[in-house]
Amino acid sequence: MTTLKVENLHVSVAGKEILKGLDLIVNTGEIHAIMGPNGTGKSTLSQTIMGHPAYQVTQGNIYIDGQNLAEMSVDARAGLFLAMQYPSEIQGVTNTEFMRAAINARRPEDDQISVMSFIEKLDEKREFLAMTEEMAERYLNEGFSGGEKKRNEILQMMMIQPQIAILDEIDSGLDIDALKVVSRGVNSMRSNEFGALMITHYQRLLDYIVPDFVHVMMDGKIVKTGDANLAKKLEAEGYAGLRDELGLDVHLTDEETNSYFVED
Repeated sequence: MTTLKVENLHVSVAGKEILKGLDLIVNTGEIHAIMGPNGTGKSTLSQTIMGHPAYQVTQGNIYIDGQNLAEMSVDARAGLFLAMQYPSEIQGVTNTEFMRAAINARRPEDDQISVMSFIEKLDEKREFLAMTEEMAERYLNEGFSGGEKKRNEILQMMMIQPQIAILDEIDSGLDIDALKVVSRGVNSMRSNEFGALMITHYQRLLDYIVPDFVHVMMDGKIVKTGDANLAKKLEAEGYAGLRDELGLDVHLTDEETNSYFVED
């Protein structure tokens, strides 16, 4: 079992504290969803776990199987995967080249994946996600629509097979058909060797990928945890009802809502 543990995490961006004592444990075999209003630090959490240099950990720790991520370089955080909210376009590197390099980076030098094995696996996963062969040979995300970029992120995840995946708003901008395909890809990964942390605003994603745990973030902390029914309650009552239930007085500033780094 692989465990991602976030312990009393405080994170600042450009001198502004965004995460304010967040605790979370994600094990393989579990699907977690994080919901919350804009500006509460959901994407800040994902970027911090992956080591984005703009996010400064001022207190607390993040561990993967007991290893402190602060002591690991970004490229050494093997077993973690981030499906980004806004995937970058990279000219000159094809999807195929990128994925094969990522797979081999996690394998010993004497056990690199062969070209034939890689192509067979790629064709299987690509067809499962209803992606054309041409998409695999294009430069990474270049000229892709929003839906194609999200589908491509899931293809990468299925090829790389991480222990823990962080899925940052993979449902954003997807029509219902694309949402079903992306969800099918995530559900195909469910096993005792895989865990996921999904960040989303909408209940509709959780209709297709039913989480084991739902966490609600407000003001840089997780304020409530429940099962999939918690998301349905939020859909019906909104966050105002939860604030009243918990006796919270949370008001988001314009800076928290509009900042590029903390927009979620």
